[in-house]
Amino acid sequence: MERASSWFKKQILFLVSSIWQIIQALVLFSLAFSGLGCALLLRHLEYNGAIIAGVGVLVEIFAILLCYLIFKKFLKAEEPTLPEMKKKADK
Repeated sequence: MERASSWFKKQILFLVSSIWQIIQALVLFSLAFSGLGCALLLRHLEYNGAIIAGVGVLVEIFAILLCYLIFKKFLKAEEPTLPEMKKKADK
């Protein structure tokens, strides 16, 4: 029983420590579907297809730009190189 509670506690601590990554994932998910949501809203408000398509494309271009900036920042984080990892493993 104690092992299960220890495992559960580890998992909760992992989730708490990675809360920023979870928030970023939710932002990326919402950006990915923002054009669809905008198109559905405009269709519900009975706009014509040209306006729906134009606004949807503009929203998606903005969302892709934001996703690019987020991924660029994420990918700039330095990964440990192979020799550094071997040094840590030898210690």
